Amino acid sequence: MWTVMQSPVGDLRIVAQDDAITRVEFSPHRRPEDGRPVGECCDDAPLLVEARAQLAAYFARELKEFTLPLAPIGTDFQQQVWAQLCKIPWGETATYGQIAHRLGRTNAASRAVGLANGRNPIPIVVPCHRVIGADGTLTGYAGGMDRKQVLLDIEADVLF
Repeated sequence: MWTVMQSPVGDLRIVAQDDAITRVEFSPHRRPEDGRPVGECCDDAPLLVEARAQLAAYFARELKEFTLPLAPIGTDFQQQVWAQLCKIPWGETATYGQIAHRLGRTNAASRAVGLANGRNPIPIVVPCHRVIGADGTLTGYAGGMDRKQVLLDIEADVLF
């Protein structure tokens, strides 16, 4: 089942299966590469209502840590990388090399970390946008560099 919500980074399709979020997709929404069905639109499903509410609170800077049940589909290595992404706090960043080291690997694994990061099926909630290049610059983002910048700006310390 799925629902769509508007956001500062465009429409997001949120997909759930078996009582967990499996994907958050940027528009334009495409058929899933893994061939998994997205199911029927179900705007009033409690899990999807909660996911929309938490994402809306995130975009309003009212929520810094998601508490949604997640079930991203990926290899063991991808799962390890995505788990590390969830440990990067709101408003902070990490490099691909730092993630590799946190996994007990050398800088040589940075490219593999980058590939796993790019295949994250639950962006924003699993904050792959918080990963930057070793020199501190923004590097590729599956949702596009403009979206990555918007997400990092949302998390930047701003005096109101």
